[in-house]
Amino acid sequence: MQTIQVAELKANFSEILKNIQNKKEEYLIQYGRKHTKVAVLISYDVYTKNTPKVRLGILKDKANYEIKSDFEITENELLGL
Repeated sequence: MQTIQVAELKANFSEILKNIQNKKEEYLIQYGRKHTKVAVLISYDVYTKNTPKVRLGILKDKANYEIKSDFEITENELLGL
């Protein structure tokens, strides 16, 4: 992973994006005089592979629900007031 300052990112943005896409390089972006770490740039392919799938619960594909057309609830009921 390469570390770059925001100014370098701005100056070489297109080239950095090409490196991320083609070479799968990763960049740690630092900001300011204190070199505060603010972001990491990675390819979208790497991001999607490392992003966990959202599990919708233990009843996924086993249960369902239906909201009837005549269902009514007040704002206070919804908010538990």
